[in-house]
Amino acid sequence: MLHEYREIISEIKVENAHFAKIFEKHNELDQQIENIEEGREHMEQLSLEKLKKEKLRLKDEAYAMIVEYKKEKGL
Repeated sequence: MLHEYREIISEIKVENAHFAKIFEKHNELDQQIENIEEGREHMEQLSLEKLKKEKLRLKDEAYAMIVEYKKEKGL
């Protein structure tokens, strides 16, 4: 997720527990979605779409936090 911000993400995860939690949950959903799409797990299409929307919501929230962090730090 947001690979171009790897260094900033590492910093924020240390400083902000909420961000770390969002990042972890996003990665968990990413893995679960991959498992479903690869056939290792099964789920109804509607439920899968809900997971994808939740993953995107978490990514958007994390991105907003990254932008705010960059502003605060003058990056």
